[in-house]
Amino acid sequence: MSAVAERAEAAAIGATEVMTYREALRLALREEMARDERVFVMGEEVGVFDGAYKVTAGLMDEFGEDRVRDTPIAEEGFVGAGVGAAMLGERPVVEIMTLNFLVVAMDQVINHAAKIGAMFGGEVRCPLVIRTPNGAGNQLTAQHSQSFDQWFASTPGLKVVSPATPADAKGLLKAAIRDDDPVLVIENLPIYKQRGGVPLDPEFVVPIGRAQVLRPGSDVTLVTHSYATVRALAAAELLEREHGVSAEVVDLRSLRPLDVETVAASVGKTNRAVCVEEGWPTYGVTAELAARIQHACFDQLDAPVERVGMAEVPLPYAKNLELAAMPNDERIVGAALATLSRKS
Repeated sequence: MSAVAERAEAAAIGATEVMTYREALRLALREEMARDERVFVMGEEVGVFDGAYKVTAGLMDEFGEDRVRDTPIAEEGFVGAGVGAAMLGERPVVEIMTLNFLVVAMDQVINHAAKIGAMFGGEVRCPLVIRTPNGAGNQLTAQHSQSFDQWFASTPGLKVVSPATPADAKGLLKAAIRDDDPVLVIENLPIYKQRGGVPLDPEFVVPIGRAQVLRPGSDVTLVTHSYATVRALAAAELLEREHGVSAEVVDLRSLRPLDVETVAASVGKTNRAVCVEEGWPTYGVTAELAARIQHACFDQLDAPVERVGMAEVPLPYAKNLELAAMPNDERIVGAALATLSRKS
């Protein structure tokens, strides 16, 4: 993002400082730990080492070892400890080094955290936050570059958010920490260094379950989340510059609950939709979006909903093959042009 774009974004959201995505996350943690003594952080290397991605840098020095706790390499164990702490009234923020490793603790997340509120009739809640990055593009191979958003977003009782900008990283993490239900905050490895305007107001939060139109347009709607949003914005610029196409970009921000109303309003205006995700599209987020869009906008669609996602393969290590498998700008542009080529 250019310096001009950074200043424009900062002015648009009333920010007083431009910072990176990881710095925005750290600011959210610091503000919430200062606001509420029940908030504590736990995970592998979050304390002494300052976090695998330096999101928690300095927090142990500021808040002490009781509130920034290093754990063994045992995801099922410390996620389970987080569930128990949340049930007893604490507000743990559990860091998982990558979303791939959360698979080890699926039982704790799906069978326990997500179901506690319903099983106890609301008398016991589970205000647990799990924050973890996903994403491809760093040659971390098949077992470390996966996007399992759809697995978790399909679970009733679990909220799932996936911020694409520094401002949303701060606002959604703060909203998650204040929520009385378990929330999975899915970050993204390639955008930790992304910069943008972030409000410094300690009461700034982004409501969970509300999408945002990041770029207005009139010809086609690009529906995205996480790093796919960065790709979609770049694709929208290409579409306008090289093809004269006006693309509207809708960032979901939240996968569960899902803001269908904002998506439907955009598609109702453009009459065409391309859904983009970084995960595998089969049974994926884009599959759900396509179903929701055709149900909400059946009479307004001038073409079938197009979908763009990761190639249906375990991600290769070789850089050229990794890039070929990912949903890049050119594939999004191609999908948009394909839907525009269909006559109403």
